[in-house]
Amino acid sequence: MAIDASSRHDPTARRVVSVVVNGEPHSALVESRLLLSDFLRHELGLTGTHVGCEHGVCGACTVSIDGQIARSCTTLAVQVDGAEIRTVEGMAPGEELHPIQQAFRRQHGLQCGFCTPGFLITVEALLREIPDPSEEQIREYLSGNVCRCTGYVGIVAAVREAADLMREA
Repeated sequence: MAIDASSRHDPTARRVVSVVVNGEPHSALVESRLLLSDFLRHELGLTGTHVGCEHGVCGACTVSIDGQIARSCTTLAVQVDGAEIRTVEGMAPGEELHPIQQAFRRQHGLQCGFCTPGFLITVEALLREIPDPSEEQIREYLSGNVCRCTGYVGIVAAVREAADLMREA
């Protein structure tokens, strides 16, 4: 959809955004200032993407956009028009758990669960990039995700187990 000069700087201007989220196509008319996190949560009802700091620092809002992890709280919905987005809801079909989710559960990689969706999406990207990461690589890759509850021992153990599970599959 073309934007005329008069609406270019109007934050309340509306645009149609069309995306594929977790394999399902979606289109909506949204304000140009609407954040991707709000679009996912409020327009599509995908509440697994959490909003923590609203500055892109904590990682709770992490999603995958065209295969690259990104902070949905600092990305505008209009910026992802035409993109493929994956949220935590798209990790596993139905009631099944993804191997990463299984490992987080078994290794106590979560407590309150608020940060968990962002960690899961980030770990998925890590294991796609480095199928057998060292502890140092795990900690470095996850350094953009903050957990206030666990102390990271269970999270690192979960990543190691998930790597093993995914290599076996």
